[in-house]
Amino acid sequence: MDRGAQYNLRTVEEVYGDFKGRRAGLIKALTTDVGDFYEQCDPEKENLCLYGYPNEQWEVNLPAEEVPPELPEPALGINFARDGMQEKDWLSLVAVHSDAWLLAVSFYFGSRFGFDKADRKRLFTMINDLPTIFEIVTGSAKKQAKDKSSVSNHSSNKSKSSSKARGSEPAKFSKSMQPKDEEEGLGEEDEDEEEHGETLCGACGENYASDEFWICCDICEKWFHGKCVKITPVRAEHIKQYKCPSCSNKRARP
Repeated sequence: MDRGAQYNLRTVEEVYGDFKGRRAGLIKALTTDVGDFYEQCDPEKENLCLYGYPNEQWEVNLPAEEVPPELPEPALGINFARDGMQEKDWLSLVAVHSDAWLLAVSFYFGSRFGFDKADRKRLFTMINDLPTIFEIVTGSAKKQAKDKSSVSNHSSNKSKSSSKARGSEPAKFSKSMQPKDEEEGLGEEDEDEEEHGETLCGACGENYASDEFWICCDICEKWFHGKCVKITPVRAEHIKQYKCPSCSNKRARP
């Protein structure tokens, strides 16, 4: 891919959009495409970097030859540590460095295009509202969402158990919600949003929405947008035990 593209990101919203696109690509590499990513990071190769692009794609490649490079560079040599660590620890390490790189790129743009103090603060606030790649890869984003839900339920003295959102679901698949009539339909939808609103997709890190199809991995128990793992409601009906791409890859690798 062309890392030498000309950028013209003049507003906070444009830089944030660039951040989200790159972030989505990196999350894809470390979750749904983890098998392909793992294979590309051969320790026998030269220093490799993991790049995320605004179009939500990722690439493992050699660092830029330009000195200094047009943009800040990702961590160098991520492939060298692959076989010397547990896979989950290695992926977590790459995730941490990817988070740092994303911030560096965004604030590089902020500095380059003259963002003032208020703009930089607003950009950081928008970025900080999203879970980090590290939190998504390690599953801590899911834990934080659960803890937040538990505190919220306790403080409001609700009778429902704080674990109801995850522990007592009657079905594995959260199907796309159909439009409902009358007050009963609206009430059920509000309750669904309340119970699952803090759930995050294990692939893209975005929040649950009742109008989208979701599926839960039977191995790691993470939830995913159907579109993120390429599973449709019709296909899901024929799956007895669903394994997300990450768990499937772990089982297949010798």
